[in-house]
Amino acid sequence: MDNPTSDPSADPSSLSLADLRALRAKLQADDDAISYVRRLVQGRLDLVLAEQQRRVSGNERDVSEYLPAILGRQLTGGPARPPRPTEDASEHPLAIELDELCRGLGANHVTELDATQLSALSSGLQEFEQARSQERRDLFGRLDALTAELVRRYRDGEASVDGLLADG
Repeated sequence: MDNPTSDPSADPSSLSLADLRALRAKLQADDDAISYVRRLVQGRLDLVLAEQQRRVSGNERDVSEYLPAILGRQLTGGPARPPRPTEDASEHPLAIELDELCRGLGANHVTELDATQLSALSSGLQEFEQARSQERRDLFGRLDALTAELVRRYRDGEASVDGLLADG
């Protein structure tokens, strides 16, 4: 294989230290993109739910009034993790796929959808989010394996912190 980091299923123990680090960094970037898209889809699902609840309750308020609370949850919610520089994921293929899904299901006009269309939008978004969640779980397993191999190499003396600092 020309580039071991292009095969995310490669055996971590078979990779050079540089390839192991590069693959781990690539998968972390993939996680950042998936996380971004999941937050987007969860925010859209929250909007759909708010519109459904508004209709059931007979509330006359516009769903846009719920935006600050919904966006606040999506932007600040979730488990804390160490900060890592990230790239803009708005042009990532998954973000584009989500945009196309939303456009096809009428997500830009939630208040104009009938109950059947709103339900279809909700279902489509839920399926999309569940697929991304599964991808992320798989990715975490792979990242854990790569991290364990890095730790093993440092512990066993196959890699050194001095080498890591020299690479930086």
